[in-house]
Amino acid sequence: MTTSRPLRFIRRGQPVTLAHVPPDRTLLEVLREDLGHTGTKEGCGEGDCGACTVVLGEAVDGRVRYRAVNSCIRLAHSIDGLALWTVEDLDQDPLVQPAPPAPPSSSGAPSSAPGLHPAQEAMVQCHGSQCGFCTPGFVMSLFGMYQNHVCQGRAVTREQAVHDLSGNLCRCTGYRPILDAAERMAALPRMQVDEAQLLPQLASLAKPAPTPDDAYLAPATLAELLAARAAHPTAQVVAGATDVGLWITKQHRQFAQMLDVTRAQELRRIGTQGGRLSIGAAVPLADAFDALQAHWPVLHRFAARFAGLPVRNSGTLGGNVANGSPIGDSMPLLIALGASVVLASLRGERTLALEDLYTGYRQNVIAPDELLVRIEVPLPAPGESLAAYKVSKRFDDDISAVCLVLNLDIADGRVRHARIGAGGVAATPARARQTEAALAGQPWTVETVERAAAALQAEFQPISDMRASGEYRRAVLAGLLRRFWLERQGPQAVPLPVPLPIPVLLEQLRPEALA
Repeated sequence: MTTSRPLRFIRRGQPVTLAHVPPDRTLLEVLREDLGHTGTKEGCGEGDCGACTVVLGEAVDGRVRYRAVNSCIRLAHSIDGLALWTVEDLDQDPLVQPAPPAPPSSSGAPSSAPGLHPAQEAMVQCHGSQCGFCTPGFVMSLFGMYQNHVCQGRAVTREQAVHDLSGNLCRCTGYRPILDAAERMAALPRMQVDEAQLLPQLASLAKPAPTPDDAYLAPATLAELLAARAAHPTAQVVAGATDVGLWITKQHRQFAQMLDVTRAQELRRIGTQGGRLSIGAAVPLADAFDALQAHWPVLHRFAARFAGLPVRNSGTLGGNVANGSPIGDSMPLLIALGASVVLASLRGERTLALEDLYTGYRQNVIAPDELLVRIEVPLPAPGESLAAYKVSKRFDDDISAVCLVLNLDIADGRVRHARIGAGGVAATPARARQTEAALAGQPWTVETVERAAAALQAEFQPISDMRASGEYRRAVLAGLLRRFWLERQGPQAVPLPVPLPIPVLLEQLRPEALA
């Protein structure tokens, strides 16, 4: 028989302890149903709309790290030992105080109500809410932005606001006044969290050693984690729960025991050694993509389109890889980069190429007593040319219809080496080996690209579903390879023998373009 340990966290400057919280209960359920705090809204139940956004605070290297997350798919026990803020807390938390000296407002508008946080006040002044259902989530994303930027002496730019609010959807207000509010926050009287008081409170919540019958196991070291995995092979492994949370909210699955990998410190590390970038399996996607972008700056646009920021703040790179969804965007990228995964158990470690991890749709070679503990990526080599493409119906916060990542070594007009990862075109994330063979050793010409495009179309037989037809996906694959070639030719590119895309054709037929 398993039992849940009490859940403990800091809220409004005070420790909160909740007993008898089931291991598969979400944070949103605890807030709305158990605590009766309904300011946090329940929208999509899948981390897509952002109405349920809250902010978590964690002690990291003597400071508090703030992350906006989706409470609808975040497991309640995962916030044990952290600080929590909801939209109802910003004007109720004694730790959120004016920062001396408070600069005067340059907006010229008086405060609409005493005690409002700048994230709230800016929304009022900029008329950023109509029906108001999405507003709590926007305010909390703004609060996270405020702590991470304004309180660090950096103004929020419009570009930053668009990036950080990508996981929040609004259907009636429109985004202009909300983005205006994000920029306005820095001009309002300064408020900030008193971390000098909060850090000792977080330290007081040090988690006791787990017992074998815990319903929610969250070991703090890799050794303890592997021992728990061996002792409880049927426990559901969970990291950020951005996928497991959907099983609970949408499939109504129940889990008697969870094994949380995110507390093991070894799985939260990022480092370089021996010409490889090592990313722990429990590193949040936001941090993992930051590390990848540091070595491959071209990935900035691609990384920003991976879900919304609250999902990237919760979800982990290891979870995305182990889950093995054929439309998971990180795997085609890692395959193209030549990444390998390290699996560990009490028996030891083994390493294999990422593309060899999968055996079928959401199936892999991980043994019942094993865990994926880290991903290792070779650092960029001279001559490497990388491009990552994501095609989806929406630009932000959407699932790929096709993901294609190309990594070619081109020198002296010839392709010396090629690695290509593809997603959305097979039952698993896949490596396009036949297309690689059609490119390797060939001159970098239009003719080579056309032969490779034909090989890429023939290599996969994608299905038709709600996101795209199989025929469309195959056409996109070829088009993206042609785009890769064109982007590397500059203004003197030789036209490819393919029809113009409809949007381009229409643009050229505009009256002012023909004048």
